[in-house]
Amino acid sequence: MTGSPIKVLLADDEGLVRSGFKVLLDLEDDITVVGEAVNGAQAVELARATRPDLVLMDIRMPKLDGIQATAQIAAIPGLEQVRVLILTTYDTDEYVFDALQAGASGFLLKDAGPAELLHAVRVIAAGEALLAPRITRRLISQFATQRRIAQAAQHQLAVLTEREREVLALVGHGLSNQEIGAELFLSPATARTHVSRAMAKLGARDRAQLVVIAYRTGLVTPAP
Repeated sequence: MTGSPIKVLLADDEGLVRSGFKVLLDLEDDITVVGEAVNGAQAVELARATRPDLVLMDIRMPKLDGIQATAQIAAIPGLEQVRVLILTTYDTDEYVFDALQAGASGFLLKDAGPAELLHAVRVIAAGEALLAPRITRRLISQFATQRRIAQAAQHQLAVLTEREREVLALVGHGLSNQEIGAELFLSPATARTHVSRAMAKLGARDRAQLVVIAYRTGLVTPAP
């Protein structure tokens, strides 16, 4: 193994769930669990203390829910690089969209298999792309459409070049940098540069928030 292992903080009020995740993650050479929180408030405290690479965050917890905890972690100076992977038992939970807006980098259902969870942790910790399980795009589409204030939201896109808008639309459709490059006849490195510039101009924390912006502004429209 090269480099430091991915530091993961677990936040779930169910002890059995935390234990299961800890056993699974600690078996991997490139992942280590650095703390366990039983509620959102403790998750914020431990994130500040342990500075993890990723927080595996349940939505429904006492004292402070996962959405509020995510927003607080995202706002703490020095924790800008901490990624949050939201876990939920509900595949139609409106709160998932709220969590993405609060700063989460993606979400996963608790019934996901071990391989899917490990893949999610590695992908999101690397900041490469938004994990898109079977319901992510449907949820984002549904709630972004319901909340869209099209005229106001369109002003956000005025800061982008035409190429950056094209790239943002493809990010909204869930394409990786390599796929964006193939679609627009660019190198993956150039595609990555356009994604980074769009993130900076739009004030997006990561690709997950770019997806939200793409739908909210109407640049990407939900499939019927």
